[in-house]
Amino acid sequence: MAREVLLDIKNLKKYFPIKNFFGAVKGEVKAVDNISFQIYKGETFGLVGESGCGKSTLGRCILRMLDVNGGNVLYQGKDLVGMPEKDWKEYRKKLQIIFQDPYSALNPNWNVKELIEEPLITNGYTEEEINARVKELLKTLNMNEEVMEKFPYEFSGGQRQRIGVARAVAAYPEFIFCDEPISALDVSIQAQVVNMLKDLQKELGLTYLFTAHDLSMVYHISDRIGVMYLGTMVEIGTSEEVFNAPLHPYTQALISAVPIADPQVGRNSKRILIEGELPSPMNVPKGCRFCTRCPKATEKCKAEIPNLKEVKEGHMVACHYVETKK
Repeated sequence: MAREVLLDIKNLKKYFPIKNFFGAVKGEVKAVDNISFQIYKGETFGLVGESGCGKSTLGRCILRMLDVNGGNVLYQGKDLVGMPEKDWKEYRKKLQIIFQDPYSALNPNWNVKELIEEPLITNGYTEEEINARVKELLKTLNMNEEVMEKFPYEFSGGQRQRIGVARAVAAYPEFIFCDEPISALDVSIQAQVVNMLKDLQKELGLTYLFTAHDLSMVYHISDRIGVMYLGTMVEIGTSEEVFNAPLHPYTQALISAVPIADPQVGRNSKRILIEGELPSPMNVPKGCRFCTRCPKATEKCKAEIPNLKEVKEGHMVACHYVETKK
């Protein structure tokens, strides 16, 4: 049975111009370069990669927080790119974001009630509906109604992130971009927030795009995982496939770096070290962007850009070496 596609991203591009002292454009950073993939309704799509690979930029382009240089973002068949403002207003409440830093994301001059009710006011809910929804969300997040008059600085990081989650789900969205929502939290709190997100997903039928640097946490929460490198998507597959049978050399190196709890397994596991410097995003390699650091790179890798292709059902990879091996 075919799964329903909620978001269909096609050839998405986001380039940032680099200007000199006089304001003339001297180059560009290809933060997101010709990326295509799909997110199914009700799933969690994990996105991993080194810092600066374009994960956050990709998510913000999907939400129209950034203008794109090309490509399409189809939401249930409707293209969000270039959509007139009057039409976009109907879709805005369906797509929300949970920010990385819960403190800087919350207005310090607003109390909890004001923070949570803002998206409800914006979307035209009545005062009675707003009050009921705020109380319902606080109960769902295991917070007392007494906290409604408190301000962000009076809470711990984990509590502030719960408030951020409440804001994101307040207006009944369908899709949420979780932009490293646990990286600013203590390890003891991270699992609580992730489990809360999973519970909300089941209860509200949400779809997530989830990014994080903790690969084991991404594996825990994700149904499928996409691996990004220097603005491109190099591998997509189920969480089991990507973690247990990675195909791309970059993915293999990433997975080998995940700590293993079992000391016996840890001693026998082989760590794959990536040699060489990360290329400048202003001057990326002509062929495969990983070719300057890949031990399996050939002349073809240096000359031709590999396309993301399905090598087996549901498992896609952009790698000349894998294609040749197959």
